[in-house]
Order: sequence, then C-alpha cells, then structure tokens
Amino acid sequence: MRNLKEIMESNKTFTMIKPDAVANGHIGGILDKIIKSGFKITAMKYTALSAEKAGEFYSVHKERGFYKDLVAFMSSGPIVAAILEKDNAIEDYRKLIGATDPSKAEPGTIRNLFAKSIDANAVHGSDSDENAKIEGDFFFSAFEKF
Repeated sequence: MRNLKEIMESNKTFTMIKPDAVANGHIGGILDKIIKSGFKITAMKYTALSAEKAGEFYSVHKERGFYKDLVAFMSSGPIVAAILEKDNAIEDYRKLIGATDPSKAEPGTIRNLFAKSIDANAVHGSDSDENAKIEGDFFFSAFEKF
C-alpha cells in the first residue's frame, strides 16, 4: 500500500517552458492552458540554464547525437520551470502538451499551438513520477515548493 507522500508525488509533474517559447512571448498562453486544464502551480521560476547546468539536466541523453545541440538550445535563453499538481498529473500533462513533433500534435495541445519544430517544441514534461521528482528537485529547493 502506498503512503500519503507517494500518492502526493504521483499527483505532481515537472514542466519547463523552453527558450523558444519564452523568446516568442508564449509564457502567458502556455500557463493559461495549464491552469485552465486544472493544474495547480506549486513552484515556478523564471531562470536561465548555463551550458553546464543544461548538460547536467539532460545527462541521460549524453551519448545521443542530439545532446550537444540540445544543451546549446536549452542554454540559449531564459526558461520557466514549474512543478504542477493535479490528479493523474503525469499522464494528463503529457496529453496536454502533445507529441514532441508539433506537426503530429493533436489540435489544441500546447505543442500544436506554440511549438515551431521537433527541436523547438515549446515545453518539457516529465515522463514518470520518478523523473518528475528528480527534475523538480533539480530546479527547486524544499522551501520553494508549496
């Protein structure tokens, strides 16, 4: 049986509004869709990743061909990092953001509306409870989470 802490963690996900969406003025539109979809923002910050920090965040992809370009892109401008809360947060947020390739994203999803390409795809969304915790902890200390 899962304890209360495990249940609460399964109701959280991490997102990041990427440099392309920030540069294109989409922070408000993306946050509006998130909130109107029933998510509560429990932590949020406007910040920038150095190449070193972007490399650390995406270290799982270090051996892949796109890693250097990903690090360069993610350190190219400011981002908005946030922890979101809602029942079934991971799955519901993945549906809300849509396919990584915006040309294949369902109409009305964040990537369909705000992304320009498979590389400049507007937002990041955690793919598991474990990664949501790791990713949220990367950006936020305990006293910054509500």
